[in-house]
Amino acid sequence: MYEITVLPMKPDFEGEVVATLVSRRTGSRRAVLYLHGFTDYFFQDHLAEHYLGRGIDFYALDLRKYGRSLLPHQTRGLVRSVTEYFPEIDEAVRLIGRDHDEVTINAHSTGGLVASLWADRVRGRGLVRGLVLNSPFFDLNVPTPLRVAADLLKTPLSYSKRALPLPPSTVYGRTLHRSEGGEWDYDLELKPLGGFPVHATWLAAIRRAQRRLHAGLSVDVPVLVLASSRGLRVRDLVPEARSADVVLDPEHIARWSTCVGPHVTCVRVPDGVHDLVLSAEPVRERVFAEIDRWMDAYVTAPLRDAHQGNANKP
Repeated sequence: MYEITVLPMKPDFEGEVVATLVSRRTGSRRAVLYLHGFTDYFFQDHLAEHYLGRGIDFYALDLRKYGRSLLPHQTRGLVRSVTEYFPEIDEAVRLIGRDHDEVTINAHSTGGLVASLWADRVRGRGLVRGLVLNSPFFDLNVPTPLRVAADLLKTPLSYSKRALPLPPSTVYGRTLHRSEGGEWDYDLELKPLGGFPVHATWLAAIRRAQRRLHAGLSVDVPVLVLASSRGLRVRDLVPEARSADVVLDPEHIARWSTCVGPHVTCVRVPDGVHDLVLSAEPVRERVFAEIDRWMDAYVTAPLRDAHQGNANKP
């Protein structure tokens, strides 16, 4: 059973704000905090089971205006800056850190972009041991003219809630959800097949964050970046969409991965979908194996060696 903790945050431009921390614990001193992406929330029970099976306590944060944290008066996913997420990550890490010696962040898509900037902000404080970034949102997967147009967006002081006139795409959702022949059953109210509307305010915030990352961050912990081996830009569901990233361009992810910090491992996963842990079973098992191997090498081993060194001191 999961434990649910509501984290009250300071009100924003729309009023009351909360985040929601979901957890399953075994009494371990090791923990993972999961951050979801856009049009998303935590529902990946098998991800939690994987970490718990390795003796790692599992936490997931439904960020403000998503999933369990969405309040009736709020616009889904709408923020003026990705830094608005920092207070709930701060609080979640603080709470987890009270009972754990090792905290690793596992973040997907937009969550991966946010986690990178957050980790850069808190470098030197020893709050986390590493970042696992699953298809992080490091760039827009649109033709160059549209990317330039996005960079020219001017967000008014009133922060308009008007959505951009972009046609929704159900391709990715249809590859996932059981009602469309996919493997996964999740709440379509919280994660609609066609995604959330995209607002100019949100898109401008994302582009500012991406430009900050492109300029170079200095995250001071090891980072694992995972991306599919292949991207596919389609408007209609085709069989190939079930074994490729149809949301982001994996080449962009690989290109910008070394901008996160000086210690980055980038792994390309054949036949992976956008959320790699929602890929077909053989693919996600490889994803889990890559995460385990990386954590054993760069997170758990250094911590164990440090403890042994302290034990051997006179």
